[in-house]
Amino acid sequence: IASKYQSYLDEYEIPLTQGVMGKAVLQKKCIRVGDVRKDVREIAEFYFDLDNKTNFTTYSVLCSPLIAANECIGVIHCLNKKTSDKLFEENDRKLLETLSAPAALAIRNAKMAKELIEKNRMQKEIEIVGEIQKTLLSQNKENNFPIAGINIPAKIVSGDFYNFADIGDGRYGFGVADVSGKGIKSSLLMSKASSLYRCLSKTIFSASDLLNLLNKEICETAARGMFVTMLIGVYDSNKKELLLANAGHEPPLIFNNEKEFSNFEEAGPPLGIMSKIEYKETKVKFSNSSMYIFTDGITEIKDPDGEMLGAEGFQEYIKKYQLEPNNQRLRLIVEDIVKSGKIQKDDLTIVVVDSIK
Repeated sequence: IASKYQSYLDEYEIPLTQGVMGKAVLQKKCIRVGDVRKDVREIAEFYFDLDNKTNFTTYSVLCSPLIAANECIGVIHCLNKKTSDKLFEENDRKLLETLSAPAALAIRNAKMAKELIEKNRMQKEIEIVGEIQKTLLSQNKENNFPIAGINIPAKIVSGDFYNFADIGDGRYGFGVADVSGKGIKSSLLMSKASSLYRCLSKTIFSASDLLNLLNKEICETAARGMFVTMLIGVYDSNKKELLLANAGHEPPLIFNNEKEFSNFEEAGPPLGIMSKIEYKETKVKFSNSSMYIFTDGITEIKDPDGEMLGAEGFQEYIKKYQLEPNNQRLRLIVEDIVKSGKIQKDDLTIVVVDSIK
């Protein structure tokens, strides 16, 4: 147990079947006890004894299991909300439930990193982290799904991620992000940002609202100096339009059937820099076109002479393979870029959104 009352709790053990913590672990769900004074059973089982040991008075409880890879590795146990009545509400439970998944993943990754150093098996375990990260990326779908993605890490772990999904009524949500820096530190922030996005995007379909929530969380918890560039959007195939919000990410390229390129230039600052900013959402007409969202690893990849590919160079590869199915197209583009002698020093990530005819 870790607590501000640690000296009281060093020798304190809690049976798995006892109290709200035990129930949260067994049921694998977030539990709220609004007012423990009205729940005699819970007080009898647990809190009366705990309060006696700590000289503390428990009014209200939130408890969420920390689940990683379908295994409970601990719990987050909150006592007494910092309000006048000290009672947690249902909204507090939902927030803790949302945050516990990325917290569990971050703790699990941190534990893994520590074990790697102690056992001198860093390389093998980093490969495992890389495999876990791959599961956070959306898998390409068949049957003419309008969105596809590809990610080639520069090292074993990646600081890039993307996610896309059918959100109903002919609409498709997507997000692409690039975490500053490289290595384990960046991959942990990537895991957190990806998990938050996956959770929140299931119920929030506004690109700007999603960016605002993600920015607030990353500003509060990210290590100093770290940030995330991210573009979030919704493609509405019925209205033939895109809703886009950009937090400092590379401007996406839109390629139409007349073989012309245009950019979506509007962008706010990256996530994790300014906590009080409000991101804007922009509508873009979108038909007979493809939009390519990519990270700077694509445009900044260099040839042996040190010349960067740049946006114009990337456009040539798009033109070359535009007629291929989207998932094949991305694979061919990346393979061609790498085979042409370019030196990869950063993660390569591309997501394409094709308009539905």
